[in-house]
Amino acid sequence: MTGIEREGFMMTCFIPKKYKFSAVHAGIKQDKTREDLALIVSEVPATAAGVYTRNIVCAAPVVVDRQRTPASEIRAVVINSGNANACTGERGIQDARNMAKFAAEQIGAEETSTLVMSTGIIGHFLPMENVQAGILKALSILSPTQEGMESVARGMMTTDTVMKLFTAEVMVEGVPVRIAVMGKGAGMIAPNMGTFLGVIATDAFLSAGSAQKLLQKVADQTINCVTVDGHVSTNDTFLMLANGAAFSEEKGSEFAEIPDAADSPEFCAELLRLCTQLAREMANDGEGASHMITIHVRGLKSDADAKKIARAVADSPLVKCACTGNDPNWGRIVSAAGYAGIPFDAQKVSLRVNDFLLFEKGSPAKFDAPAVSASMKENREICVELFFEEGSGNACVWTSDLTVDYVHINADYHT
Repeated sequence: MTGIEREGFMMTCFIPKKYKFSAVHAGIKQDKTREDLALIVSEVPATAAGVYTRNIVCAAPVVVDRQRTPASEIRAVVINSGNANACTGERGIQDARNMAKFAAEQIGAEETSTLVMSTGIIGHFLPMENVQAGILKALSILSPTQEGMESVARGMMTTDTVMKLFTAEVMVEGVPVRIAVMGKGAGMIAPNMGTFLGVIATDAFLSAGSAQKLLQKVADQTINCVTVDGHVSTNDTFLMLANGAAFSEEKGSEFAEIPDAADSPEFCAELLRLCTQLAREMANDGEGASHMITIHVRGLKSDADAKKIARAVADSPLVKCACTGNDPNWGRIVSAAGYAGIPFDAQKVSLRVNDFLLFEKGSPAKFDAPAVSASMKENREICVELFFEEGSGNACVWTSDLTVDYVHINADYHT
């Protein structure tokens, strides 16, 4: 076991069995110090599931992976950053297929057993010579190590400021199984995923059908509850690989049949926890963000109603700017809830910010505005809680504030 240093403390890093990881600089990004071509290889065939962007304009890797998932014989994922291979027509789709085919040939696997992911600038063809050279270089340093996993997490990054990698070990039917969750995303982020790439690698066993259902459920509860700027991207892809290697020694002895991890409450709970950490980290790393904002909505007729109101508040530029300025502007929050398209009794709405009551039963409450502002300024995370009296529907959405730095990043980012 090894440790990952994050935010000033050490966490144990659990590496799923029979996986190898690596990433290199292949010349796709201009910065030669940054990895831009990454590989994840399972030594044995793995079940794979995928959840993708709902943008009609989707990138070539999304087209290819949609055709190949869910599946039960996946061996590798090839990831590049710096070039999205989006809006590149038939050539882009062929480049994505060739990217997968080249990697598959090098590990002795079928072309369709490799998945691809890309992120970066849209409308540019992939530099395929660089991609192939990068794959060869990455293959030469594949390793089942923490360093390998961390390099893959870095290799996904574009405008992210920190890598995003979370791991855990959990017992399934008395056998320890490991889960690693890694991803990227800092801008063009909206519910139904934005410029998000994510991979779950586990040595648990999942059938193709249960993996797809579980991944969709977890994505809806975590990644699809993040919004940075309301812009749904062309490339977002969330993959899950499950190779069952944790049970390889037990098969045929203690277990007549390997248990499906989707039937394990402990596994599902740990997977949800890790993906929640990833979702929160994405919001916290929003482009130019000075605050992460957690929005809890409680008491609507359904969870879907609650989520729609939470998203309206989260996507409001005025709410975001108020948080940037540490302004407890309850009017912006309440009015955003009101235009979400969900009916409610406005005379029964209450609001808390960082546990300060600002609005109660349809009217402003008496509160110490300087104290609330100080609380917002002193804490990276701002907690917004809206209470209704319509039912038992609840939702939580994570977002970031809107700063001048966000404008600079996106004004200067070449498209």
